[in-house]
Amino acid sequence: MQIRMVTTLLTKEQVMELLGPVRDPFIHTTLAETDGIKNVTIREEKKHVSVKIGISKLNTGEQMQMQQEIVGILKKNGATTVGLRFEQLPDEIIREHQPAVDQAKEASLMGGVNPHFIAVASGKGGVGKSTVTVNLATALARLGKKVGVIDADIYGFSVPDMMGIEERPIVRGKKIIPVERFGVKVISMGFFVEDNSPIIWRGPMLGKMLNSFFSEVEWGDLDYLLLDLPPGTGDIAMDVHELLPTCKEVIVTTPHPTAAFVAARAGQMAMKTNHEILGVIENMSYFESKVTGEKEHVFGKGGGKKLAEVLKTKVLGQLPLQQPYMDDEVFAPSVYQEDHPTGQEFRRIAAKIVAQVEE
Repeated sequence: MQIRMVTTLLTKEQVMELLGPVRDPFIHTTLAETDGIKNVTIREEKKHVSVKIGISKLNTGEQMQMQQEIVGILKKNGATTVGLRFEQLPDEIIREHQPAVDQAKEASLMGGVNPHFIAVASGKGGVGKSTVTVNLATALARLGKKVGVIDADIYGFSVPDMMGIEERPIVRGKKIIPVERFGVKVISMGFFVEDNSPIIWRGPMLGKMLNSFFSEVEWGDLDYLLLDLPPGTGDIAMDVHELLPTCKEVIVTTPHPTAAFVAARAGQMAMKTNHEILGVIENMSYFESKVTGEKEHVFGKGGGKKLAEVLKTKVLGQLPLQQPYMDDEVFAPSVYQEDHPTGQEFRRIAAKIVAQVEE
């Protein structure tokens, strides 16, 4: 006598329960958490189950794998045939679950270290972006923060020279130990180039070097990691946006309308990739005469304010045209002393950033 197995058809509630633990392949969150099971239809006579699923990214290889996983689960539990449709999750749901994923990705890149990332960007060269980077980093260190700097301007590296760094990093095991000065850990392409030679590389090689600065450097415990980006919106800037989805940005400009106009491109790129813009720093805002005390706006007025309005952010500070104090004992051509008026302004800017980032 032949015994026939009778399979009980799934109910909607059972389908919801079975598929709830399946994870969205991009935000690594379950369908139950994202409310991603949008519709379940069951045709009892044909033991057919039809399901509509919401996921964060459509038409990918990961979607195909997820489809196979869902079909396998349902057939194993009684469905003869399965129909699947996918739709895009609402943006607000994706944003709600994305930050934890982004932070995990960044921590993995940094070997478990997960500081606040701040990129210092500009639209064009010559506006003092690197000067802002090194002094902002130094000011944060003076506020008691553990700070690192990546000189990501690989063609135009200048951070080591600006900070008066003369030694080179050492290698310990498989890790590069960054050079530290003024309480700031620094890594730069300048450490690996002999005699100030030009870098003749194409985009993919630049990306590999930037990756090495994150993953092969022993950063230790950091509160902030600042990146001195190349001017404009080229390969390195794009790599940073991809590698560091939670990175925040500071945009540097001069008061001149053209500089502000060009800087807006860097800001717009940050906005399109969902990088928060902390604010605009207007460098070379004015020259104050030691003789008369009058302020002369050598490069015009209003560029920083106009840029901040375009980017829907604020002006963090306006820096004058001034040199650091001459110090024969401490060589650092571009680092302003703590009691220098510009050094004090950098401290105020750093305090604003800390309040904004750590609120």
